[in-house]
Amino acid sequence: MRRFTWFNATSLTLGFAFLYLPMVILIVYSFNDSKLVTVWAGFSTKWYGTLLQNEAFLDAAWVTLQVAVISSTIATVLGTMAAYVLVRAGRFAGRTLFSGMIYAPLVMPEVITGLSLLLLFIGIGLDRGVLTIILAHTTFSMCYVSVVVSSRLVSFDRSLEEAALDLGCTAMEAFRLVTLPIIAPAVISGWLLAFTLSLDDLVIASFTAGPSATTLPIKIWSSIRLGVSPEINALSTLLIAIVAVGVITASLITKRAALRQEAEERAAERA
Repeated sequence: MRRFTWFNATSLTLGFAFLYLPMVILIVYSFNDSKLVTVWAGFSTKWYGTLLQNEAFLDAAWVTLQVAVISSTIATVLGTMAAYVLVRAGRFAGRTLFSGMIYAPLVMPEVITGLSLLLLFIGIGLDRGVLTIILAHTTFSMCYVSVVVSSRLVSFDRSLEEAALDLGCTAMEAFRLVTLPIIAPAVISGWLLAFTLSLDDLVIASFTAGPSATTLPIKIWSSIRLGVSPEINALSTLLIAIVAVGVITASLITKRAALRQEAEERAAERA
């Protein structure tokens, strides 16, 4: 076992400070009473109240939430189906092309993806708005869901499905009653990952958004070009809190599901 030295401790501390110290500073200055974000003038929560009265930010937040929920849900369904086909279907004609199309957004630059989708929407005459953003976010987040669910399906014990089939279940019933509950933690993790990616996306949304639909990252980007305001700090703090709650919730759900599965397996072994 490698010893914990002062060098390791210093490297770990500097690494965490580099990653999280800017976020801590942002959160602290979101409670600053001054309009100047770099000058501390006392503790205050007034910028959160000001943020809640800003119609432009509220409208952008509502559009972002709509897009994130709908696109992550569609991406989870399609990504789970794609993962199931890749893991269970074996060799079939066009498998290489299919897997390449699934995993292409993982390595494709976001600028290329956004520009390609923009040209597609222009070519088919689809006006840019909420629908185009949803389609774009579904396209690039589906592959992340597929990767997460595929990793769980690879380690899945297929004898459980076979037992359900032997007991009279159809293939669909076996998937709904046996497979889906077991891979549910991976499906939920994929949904949360797709939701976070959609919530955070700026590049692809800037290509596919129209005048009638502006997401929150686009609104923040256009606002900070004129200077960072305390409202931006307050908004960023709320986003950090939402993501943190989502990650903690997903971790707890996954851990609880794993403990439940272990308990069921032990009970089955004893029986």
